[in-house]
Amino acid sequence: MRKPITLLIAMLLVFSLSTNVKAAPQVQEKPAVHAILFWENGCSLCSQTLTTILPTVQEKYQSQLSLLLIELASTQDVDNLYSLGAILGLTKEKINVPFLLIDHIALIGADDIKTKLSGLVESYLAAGGVEYPNVSLLSEMLPKGVNFATSDFYLQFVSSSAVKTNSTGMAMAWVIMILMGLALVFAIAMIWRAFQGKSLSPLKNWMDIAIPILAIIGLGASIYLTYVELTHTRALCGPVGDCNSVQSSPYAKLFGFLPVGLLGAFGYVAILATWLWRRLRQDTPTKIAGPAMFGMALFGTLFSIYLTYLELFVIHAVCIWCLSSAVIITALMLLSLPPITQWLAIPDEEE
Repeated sequence: MRKPITLLIAMLLVFSLSTNVKAAPQVQEKPAVHAILFWENGCSLCSQTLTTILPTVQEKYQSQLSLLLIELASTQDVDNLYSLGAILGLTKEKINVPFLLIDHIALIGADDIKTKLSGLVESYLAAGGVEYPNVSLLSEMLPKGVNFATSDFYLQFVSSSAVKTNSTGMAMAWVIMILMGLALVFAIAMIWRAFQGKSLSPLKNWMDIAIPILAIIGLGASIYLTYVELTHTRALCGPVGDCNSVQSSPYAKLFGFLPVGLLGAFGYVAILATWLWRRLRQDTPTKIAGPAMFGMALFGTLFSIYLTYLELFVIHAVCIWCLSSAVIITALMLLSLPPITQWLAIPDEEE
């Protein structure tokens, strides 16, 4: 009889304890913000964002900020970004890298990311966090992403590559800037001599033929830059400089609407037409064809010096197409020197 009673008491005690024991508190996960950064290798602003801006933000929020890096390595990747921007209500001209996306809010450019990212993270954390945007197009792009917090070696490679690319372009721009300045000083000296009655020798035939060849090459570069500016496609930059940062800057258009490349194209066409006029006609107006060609090339050289100055000191990025055009227009100015010195050296009586 004792055993059943003892067993019953023990069962009651166990039941009583089990009802009084509180469940162990569960550790509540902290809210997290999921963001995506679209970037391009060789882009100096992307390198600045990856190496100086994001590490500070990531260190501040640790695991509460999940940042995925997606590299735009092909034209298809760029088209996908444009399509994503269209879904967000952004036109092509507003889309540029670095492009950071939180929920349906886009931060475009290093300055935008630097000034707004922390505030956005704070607001979304206060709201309980946010996942990646629910956009069907992103499902194709997310697998290509690399987690920022675990990509130190990868970022070092990107940083060194972008810095090397940009520094090479900057050095080249400095050399070209100096050469353009020297060419300008030489042109002024030759014109001064022409006023004293001393002109340069006429161009040799092969040097004269070089004028339309250079003009056509410059025209091709200008047409390509105009295409890039009007269609807002990514420019092919090669291993030197950051063309897309230059083309996306406000200085890529005059007065906010005229592409600089289009202005260059008009200039090269005018130089080519003037050269043909001087070669094919023998009437009196052809006497001013040489001075007119020099005047256009001189204006182009001065404008190229101004643009190169902007690349070096304002935009902090250079465009290999722009530098090539600067070299071509400076060469055309030098090749146009003999005709204008001969025209200026003619005494008033003979003229």
